Amino acid sequence: MPQLSMAARLRTDTGKGAARRLRRDNQVPAIFYGPNTQPVMLAVKYVDLQTLLKSTDSENVIFELQIQSGQDTQRKTVMLKELQTDPLKPIYYHADFYEISMDKELTLHVPIRLVNTPVGAAKGGILQHVKRDIEVACLPGNLVDFLEVDVSALDIGDAVHVKDLVLPQGMKTAEDGDTTIAVVTAPHVVAEKVEEVVEGEEKPEEAAAQETKEEPAE
Repeated sequence: MPQLSMAARLRTDTGKGAARRLRRDNQVPAIFYGPNTQPVMLAVKYVDLQTLLKSTDSENVIFELQIQSGQDTQRKTVMLKELQTDPLKPIYYHADFYEISMDKELTLHVPIRLVNTPVGAAKGGILQHVKRDIEVACLPGNLVDFLEVDVSALDIGDAVHVKDLVLPQGMKTAEDGDTTIAVVTAPHVVAEKVEEVVEGEEKPEEAAAQETKEEPAE
């Protein structure tokens, strides 16, 4: 079971007006649903959601949602499916919680992090991170926050592909094995413009000097 948890309460008021009232009260409108679950309208405390998100670096947050209804509390294992935020400020507007089963595979994207410095960098090579995440399938218990790729052995012209990844036990991917994740490219050489003088054609400064010589003395 996930170690993270957060409380939520059922709500009956819907619509933009109800959502605005919740936000003024430092709460976030939310919805809980799943493959075998009818959608349920919820509200969570803003500070609780903020604390949950700050407690993990994962983009795939799995936790226990404790849904309170009167004196009863239902405990559901969920994933934060979607979080609506302000485009300019770190403010949460709405959250979607998706119910999952610990014994059923999930298909989702996991970030890829490159670690260490490639040997080709000492020769002027440029490391390019081409693919930043990968779609995987695994049980929730086998999910990792990210996949690390060691690029220290890459020389200029070398690359890491999907087929080179060492996935954790219980995790698989259906992505094309030849897809490039990272590559070290040669530095771009900017050719200096060499000024050529066409035979029989004078340079501007030479022509000016010639005209000066030919001017009659005053």
